Amino acid sequence: MRSTFTIFALLTMALLSFALYEALVVAPTEQTMGDVQRIFYYHVPSAITAFLLFSINFIASIVYLVRRSPRADALALTTAEVGVVFCTVVLVTGPLWARPVWGIWWTWDARLTSTLVLWLIYVSYLILRRYSSSGQTAVLAAVLAIFGFLDVPFVYLANRLFRTQHPQPVLFGGPDSGLDPRMRFALLMNMLAFAAFAALLSWIRYRLERARQHFEETQALDALVNPVPGSNRSINNAG
Repeated sequence: MRSTFTIFALLTMALLSFALYEALVVAPTEQTMGDVQRIFYYHVPSAITAFLLFSINFIASIVYLVRRSPRADALALTTAEVGVVFCTVVLVTGPLWARPVWGIWWTWDARLTSTLVLWLIYVSYLILRRYSSSGQTAVLAAVLAIFGFLDVPFVYLANRLFRTQHPQPVLFGGPDSGLDPRMRFALLMNMLAFAAFAALLSWIRYRLERARQHFEETQALDALVNPVPGSNRSINNAG
């Protein structure tokens, strides 16, 4: 297992390095926006990766509600945490790109606002998981995750359904939305690299969460087998 993880980590780092080279060196400079457009190669892959992670969180949450599987619960928490990281990158790189191009840092249009709402929903999910002490926390979180995922397709379709400041899609968009082949290749390489990096982070976080679950299960079993001395006497005296 350790050797597999090491190989995957090395391949991911190599892929990230190659994707960086493609984005900053090989891809041509966009004629209108100049070099600031290269943020595109990180902004879009971050968004796609966040959507992918939230989709996995959605499926894992459903599985948990149906089967009460600790593995599904661990996967849901893991993908929510890593997904929020990539969604944060989206919200940071967007204004950095928008300021020199639009002349403003932010505008409350459908795409940007729905992305912020998506981020807030999953941050709320993580706060619930972190600070709630209820025995039903995992169930409540799963319901919130399923509800929150409904915003993902809305974010994706927002600039298709509404007039927004956000640019129109360059992949799977209209007939004039194509990219230069070198730009498309750089974008696809970064999408692949970000997905691999997200998988690597999720792998680490999932193993940590499963270890925490096993530790808590061991503690609970140990408390049943070896109760605290005097606890029964205290209960009898109270009676």
